[in-house]
Amino acid sequence: MTQPNATPTPLPRIPWPPILLVSVFAGAIGLGEARPLAWPGVDDAPTRIVGYAFGLAGLALFIWSVLTLRRHETTVRPDRPASALVTDGPFRFRRNPIYLAHLLILLGVAELTKNVWFAILVIPYAALVTWLAIGPEERHLEEQFGDAYRDYKERTRRLL
Repeated sequence: MTQPNATPTPLPRIPWPPILLVSVFAGAIGLGEARPLAWPGVDDAPTRIVGYAFGLAGLALFIWSVLTLRRHETTVRPDRPASALVTDGPFRFRRNPIYLAHLLILLGVAELTKNVWFAILVIPYAALVTWLAIGPEERHLEEQFGDAYRDYKERTRRLL
């Protein structure tokens, strides 16, 4: 864990990730009603188990990520400046485990509800969260933590 520089880089005032996630849920439910699509592929026990495993893995990753951030007494909110650079827990493997958790949860919900729109909307969610949240967060962290963040960024993959 690294402590921040004195002047934090401004972040977007709008907390985009939760807004995008709620929008995907609403959009998938609405599109599922207005334009239902047939569930592709097979619908057998092994496929269901894999789909549920994605969702449960996403939920576990989300909880682990939040607990790790809280242990380091830094914010979980994407619209608040970080008070510490966290590089342990799930952040050892990915720089954005919370957003990865969102993707896995959406895929699990797709399997659970048999609403293919959840799976389809994973793609625009990933693109929008990268543009609206990850990019600004990375600029903030690089300016705030300097070489420590650049080293972390060099050795740790982003979202996928």
